[in-house]
Amino acid sequence: MPPPAIPLRIWKIAAVTGAGAFMAMLDSTVANLALETIRRDFSASLPLIQWIATGYLVALAISLPAAAWLGKRHGYGRLWAGSLAGFVVASALCALAPGPLTLIAARFLQGLAGGLMVPAGQAVIGAAAGPKQLGRIMGALGLVVALGPAIGPAIGGLVLGHASWRWLFWINVPIGIAALALARGLVPGGARDGARPFDLKGMLLLGMGLPLLLYGALEMGADGIRTRYFFSIAAGALLVASFVAVALRTRQPLIDLTLLRRPVFSAATATTGLTGANMYGGLLLIPLYLQIVAGRSTAETGFLLLAMGIGSALTLPVGGILTDRFGAGRVSFAGGLLLLAGTLPFLLPGVLNDRMLVPVLVLRGIGMALGQMPAMTAAYASVRKEEMGDATTLVNIVQRVGGAVGAAGIVILLAQMAGEAAYAAAFLALAIGAALVLLLALLLMRFGDAEKREASAA
Repeated sequence: MPPPAIPLRIWKIAAVTGAGAFMAMLDSTVANLALETIRRDFSASLPLIQWIATGYLVALAISLPAAAWLGKRHGYGRLWAGSLAGFVVASALCALAPGPLTLIAARFLQGLAGGLMVPAGQAVIGAAAGPKQLGRIMGALGLVVALGPAIGPAIGGLVLGHASWRWLFWINVPIGIAALALARGLVPGGARDGARPFDLKGMLLLGMGLPLLLYGALEMGADGIRTRYFFSIAAGALLVASFVAVALRTRQPLIDLTLLRRPVFSAATATTGLTGANMYGGLLLIPLYLQIVAGRSTAETGFLLLAMGIGSALTLPVGGILTDRFGAGRVSFAGGLLLLAGTLPFLLPGVLNDRMLVPVLVLRGIGMALGQMPAMTAAYASVRKEEMGDATTLVNIVQRVGGAVGAAGIVILLAQMAGEAAYAAAFLALAIGAALVLLLALLLMRFGDAEKREASAA
């Protein structure tokens, strides 16, 4: 039996809220591309300019934990609109920045707004759409968001070739204003809960722990193994673990961790974290492999990664349709199989010839899309509308931590070994991760089928 049709109004809400997520992804990509141009323009050092990228990610991790509480306090639609307006203002401040420190500060504000905007937008969509509509909505939205990193380098290169880097930030202003104008009367503000107390202890623990953990892992992925990054990861992990211990004993915690006691939600969330680790670990490993081991040029490597990204992006809408029709567990299982099939050839250098390289990378991109998006859909479909904010915040945190840990793990493997053996070990780790996705997908199928039987019996 085909899933129910999606009303046009729901598609409009998804399109408007998706514009904010697209901007956040696009802006991150094009800003990184312009770092050297900005450094020359300001005559600044590269370590200072690098904080244009790092500060954005750290700020995003600081504000993300507060998204659930702010959404319940003020309504997720209002939080989304407010954070989008803040993102637009911060983009204008970036474009007008007279020096590197003011630009870094403006990027920090962008990150704070982005950390609230993405989960708030997902909560709005999750509350507006029904469980049997979420797959198609998330698939179409995933296509738009995934195109940001895919086309970001092309847009950035075009802008930098004909205009100042400041136009990379000005781009956000008309898009954001248009989205805010279209949202009036369309995106519901959401219910307010003024009685919910603010968990200050939880915010301090997670608001400090998550940035330290992500900073250490991401910097290790970019700069290699350093003692200070290990300390950052260890301190962050300790603070996050302390947050979990405190939240489970708090009557109204910052984020409701009891959602993880639900089998479908926990299996789906774990799948998003594992696929995030595989994605970011692969995005770090594959370019190194292509250039150092396979002898590809920078331009060829960029084209091959673009093929993988486009394969992933174009698969997302199809994956959404399949998820609504056959269930998230089955589609995630198919994605895990394709992800494994797109990883194993890298362990067999003699088999992976030039003709096979593009199809294998596209296959890996398709597997990533089919593995992650249905799991995220299942997580959101398994909670009540009033729990959607906690769910989107948790899934985003697990996904980002998984990605950072995956990248750091690949760096550690490459540093501990030498030559092609190091790359073989790193690809083996990705293959094991893909196999674990298969196991989680089987659990997701089992738990999902059990829930359906219980619902039909009731």
